[in-house]
Amino acid sequence: MKLGLQLGYWGAQPPPNAPELVAAAEAEGFDAVFAAESWGSDAFTPLAWWGSSTERVRLGTSVVQISARTPTSCAMHALTLDHLSGGRHILGLGVSGPQVVEGWYGQPFAKPLARTREYVEVIRKVLARKEPVTSGGPYFSLPYAGAGSTGLGKPLKPITHPLRSDIPIWIGAEGPKNVALTAEIADGWLAIYYTPRLASMYDAWLDEGFARPGARRTREDFEIAATCQVVVTDDRAATIAAMKPVTALYVGGMGTPELNFHAQVYRRMGYDAVVEEVTALFRAGRKDEAAAAIPDEMITETMIVGNADEVREGVKRWEEAGVTMLLVGCRDVDQVRTIADVVLR
Repeated sequence: MKLGLQLGYWGAQPPPNAPELVAAAEAEGFDAVFAAESWGSDAFTPLAWWGSSTERVRLGTSVVQISARTPTSCAMHALTLDHLSGGRHILGLGVSGPQVVEGWYGQPFAKPLARTREYVEVIRKVLARKEPVTSGGPYFSLPYAGAGSTGLGKPLKPITHPLRSDIPIWIGAEGPKNVALTAEIADGWLAIYYTPRLASMYDAWLDEGFARPGARRTREDFEIAATCQVVVTDDRAATIAAMKPVTALYVGGMGTPELNFHAQVYRRMGYDAVVEEVTALFRAGRKDEAAAAIPDEMITETMIVGNADEVREGVKRWEEAGVTMLLVGCRDVDQVRTIADVVLR
């Protein structure tokens, strides 16, 4: 099992100890460091800044939102960071949700799978640098020939030669169709709220993608990086209780009551009644009650919490389910070292 340090996206201010966390992750044998974005900090800049002091760890985005940049712009970011890091970049992509896409980026959210496929196709053309890049759309037309065009656009190749013509692309996916698409066109899956209990269901989704004509990977050379909070503690109950408010936020407060992708994941796990109750309580402003309504097993299914032996057993269970990397968030250097000692030693 590999470990990835998930730095996430910033809150009101940059995290003050991120450089120390990144240095510790590299020193302790973590495979990668990831940064995310929502509607504040971006994902590429922290990796370039904090990653400049590293030599070995891979630097990944988990995730950058495809509506935030055109595919050619995203490819420019990726090839630049890959050069600066000496070939250590992982480009993690995700569609986000309609609240962010339409509310923040001013883009339509419709047809997210089709847009993802086309987006990845354009990025791969840029990185391959075999010929000037063209795209017939319908989502990304290169050269642009639509309303308001001058007719002067022409196909271009990147001026800068990519260090690698095939930078690994991982996709953040939650639903069956998106996971299947990820297995077909990507090099890895960034899984959120993964549970080993449903590994056979995920395998069916993945196998559908691997079986499609032209699929890039097989299960043997495909990476599955699952977000999984790992906490080594003798006070398991207190740790689980502390995690419930965050889960309540994502289940009951993200998106809208009509469309919350995180809530849909938990519904697939069989928590329909809990999702309904938590959503109603959270939307009514009763956040403490929403957190209290979450059963312990809803936390422990998607996280690994316990003493050292319990954590090792949990990691083994996730590895047997097919996960190749755990993406963990750490509050301080001691937690980085503790997780590394238990998982990697």
